[in-house]
Amino acid sequence: MNQLLLPLGRLAGFVGFFICLASGLARLAGVYGIIGFEMLTLLQAGIGGMVFGCFCLLLRLTDDAKKAAGG
Repeated sequence: MNQLLLPLGRLAGFVGFFICLASGLARLAGVYGIIGFEMLTLLQAGIGGMVFGCFCLLLRLTDDAKKAAGG
């Protein structure tokens, strides 16, 4: 399970970042909705993806630190 956290965290972070970037650029271009979703909703989904990625990477980091400390 610990080995999956690193790629999962990176993937979630990158996807979340690109969703935020796309929704921000679309909002600046004057597009307020796409596929029935408002840009704010997509921005929040992107932020959620980045937060999930951070939590996965944090879990991986703390587990590695525990192993290095001998616990």
